[in-house]
Amino acid sequence: MFEYRRRVVHQAWAMAKQQFASVAAERNQLRQDLTDVRRQRDEALAMLDELRTAIRARHAAEAELASLYRERDIAKAQAAVRDPAAPLH
Repeated sequence: MFEYRRRVVHQAWAMAKQQFASVAAERNQLRQDLTDVRRQRDEALAMLDELRTAIRARHAAEAELASLYRERDIAKAQAAVRDPAAPLH
């Protein structure tokens, strides 16, 4: 009887150790997956920052271009010779 209990305890202990090893391996895999996801997130955020920077630069360039067109139109208008005999309206 004592030997039977001893064998049962030994088997239960072996099964518990196996289950613990399985859970620990799963935990380690999940940690690795989390690390990978965080790295991917960081890469995506870096790409998003680059995109935002490019958009801001494009907006600044568009504003500068509009300013240059306006200055060109003003210079054209100032350089135009007006016929003094023509009505202003």
